[in-house]
Amino acid sequence: MYKIGYILVFLLLPFFVFGQVNEAARRTAPMTIKGSVKEKNTKEPIKNVEITVLGKGTVTTNVFGDFKIQAHIGDEIIIAHDSFETIRYTIRDGQRIDVEVHENPRESESNTLSKSKRGAAVYQENLKLAKESLKKDAGTSIEFITKALEAVGKNDPSGDDKKAELYETLADIYRHWKQPDLAESNYLISLSNKYNADVKIKLGQAQLANKNYQKAFKTFDQLQKSRLSAAQRILVFEGLGDSNKGLENYEEAEKNYNKALAISSRKNQDDKVISLNSKIAGVLQNQGNISVAEEYLDNSVQLADRKDKKTAARQRSVAADFYNKSNSYDKEIQLRKEALEDIEEIDDVESEAPQEEDKAITTQVQNYKIANAFAAQEKYDEAISYFEESKKEAASKNDLIVQKDATRKLGEVYREKGELKKASEAFEEYEVIVDKLYIQKEQEISQAARFSRELAQSANRITTLEKDRELNETRYKLAFASQELADQQSLRQQIIIYFLIGLTTLLLLAAYLMFRNMKQQRYANNLLALKSLRSQMNPHFIFNALNSVNTFIATSDERTANRYLTDFSLLMRAVLENSEEDFIPLEKEIELLKLYVQLEHFRFQDKFEYSIEVDPDIDVQEYMIPPMLLQPYVENAVWHGLRYKNEKGLLSIHFKKKNVDSIEIIIADDGIGRTKSKELKTQNQKLQKSKGMGNIKKRIAILNEMYKDKVDVFISDLNTNAEGTQVTLILKKDT
Repeated sequence: MYKIGYILVFLLLPFFVFGQVNEAARRTAPMTIKGSVKEKNTKEPIKNVEITVLGKGTVTTNVFGDFKIQAHIGDEIIIAHDSFETIRYTIRDGQRIDVEVHENPRESESNTLSKSKRGAAVYQENLKLAKESLKKDAGTSIEFITKALEAVGKNDPSGDDKKAELYETLADIYRHWKQPDLAESNYLISLSNKYNADVKIKLGQAQLANKNYQKAFKTFDQLQKSRLSAAQRILVFEGLGDSNKGLENYEEAEKNYNKALAISSRKNQDDKVISLNSKIAGVLQNQGNISVAEEYLDNSVQLADRKDKKTAARQRSVAADFYNKSNSYDKEIQLRKEALEDIEEIDDVESEAPQEEDKAITTQVQNYKIANAFAAQEKYDEAISYFEESKKEAASKNDLIVQKDATRKLGEVYREKGELKKASEAFEEYEVIVDKLYIQKEQEISQAARFSRELAQSANRITTLEKDRELNETRYKLAFASQELADQQSLRQQIIIYFLIGLTTLLLLAAYLMFRNMKQQRYANNLLALKSLRSQMNPHFIFNALNSVNTFIATSDERTANRYLTDFSLLMRAVLENSEEDFIPLEKEIELLKLYVQLEHFRFQDKFEYSIEVDPDIDVQEYMIPPMLLQPYVENAVWHGLRYKNEKGLLSIHFKKKNVDSIEIIIADDGIGRTKSKELKTQNQKLQKSKGMGNIKKRIAILNEMYKDKVDVFISDLNTNAEGTQVTLILKKDT
């Protein structure tokens, strides 16, 4: 036993000696002392506090109130700052030093006031600049909003009011630059910070601009319960009228317009009285009450005559449009001629381009509409004179749309007069203008896409700023919480944990934003691709149809060619009216298809008969279809199947209800079939790709990607002997 005891003492002795040496070394070696300085009540960190070890140096606290300094046990640390009394502390060990102090009230208040004044000045200046540049440059205006938002302190007592004002201004920017969806979302953010009746009225107007009539009605209906001024009540009743008109509740629209009109008349708001009279006339016309509508319209015109020339011209144009719809062409022509006189006086004073809402009161538009009215009365000589003047004015002002329409109508009038040479020249000029307009539209689409991207990027910067603000506030809260756990965990562990949490959150947020932006970009790219493909269909379709006209003319069959052109112009009008729409009701597509098949049968009436059957169980207004989707398949059946058949063939188009949510469209022909059609192609035809069919395949692929297999297409031989072709399309209802 004694031997074992001696052995244990011998073994443990070096450890005791080594421990004593370490303790002595620890007392003489310098240590890194860490700590923080915070205000006791608010737990706010205090930066720039001087931490001094006598004879060994001084450091200052950072923005989080933390410090780190080299010292020995027994050294005295002096903690000094202007906002509190100096503190002295003797180091006993290497533990962290966390100091909580009471700031000097006067000094603290002085610093706070100084910061508050500087922040308020920056906020007001940037807000003012944002409003000044609102109508000039959207990007610059949004940058000023961002800077103003940065100037709003997290402890600013008026922070919510300022945010409400900033987001209202941001929404005003988007609304001015025709981005109603972004305007709507920012008006909602403004209202979430502070309720304001004027902002809610703007919200309803943005919803109207976005054609969300049900939402707009709900917004204006809620406003009726608020305390409103007379001017606000006018806007609310007008908004309710616009919402009901959009929802086709014309009686309710008329009632609300009349309420707004009564207040406007009482308050002598002439501009509103003029506008409301026109709107009431419009809903009365929709109800078929033409005589009463004319009374309201005459009131608006008479009142507008007392105002400036622009108001008078604008109102005469509105009234002329009304009389055009009711076929009162003489009244329409008189009003438009008077409007032209007013416009000429306006042009003498104003040299700048007209605003969006005043584009209708231009000389080229009014001359074009006067010409249309004369043409409707078969007064062709007068119509030609005004069409020529409209073309000339439109060309001088680079208004390709009016120039295109005037040239087309001029050709139609010459054709009606029997002056076919002049008609042909006009239609040739029309084709040239259409090509120019196509290029211009492509450029406008590209510019609009770029502008939308820039606005989205600016909006993302503001969103990121708010997220950063929230993250900073969260980081402060986490930092305060970590002080309560200082006795359980070391500062290093806390920093690592919260850093990882913050980094993970940022990575997840960044990944989500990237995914969302990629998805939005992909959707926008698909829309642009659809518009591009759709716009390519029109020149292709026009080219094929004009080949038929050329055949009639080449065979000296002018009467047949004239008749064909008349029907062709009806079809072209329907095609051009639908060319800007992504989807149209199935009813319109069937009407367009009937016109097209009628034309092809007229061309090849000795080659085939046709039938178009629509299942009566199908609600043709309920289904939406991309315009010109079916025409290429019908064209393929006629030109590559039935045209080469020796005997008379049959083209059948059948619309059948497949189930509750989808219909089946079958286009069948008993022509020569796909195999023989390929054999008959010339070498040149084989080298060329079918433009129409290629575009259709691309359009269907993009539509199915965007709308989850909206259209399915199956092509098969009609008979077992490879003769005839059947195209089956499955069209699904929008959900």
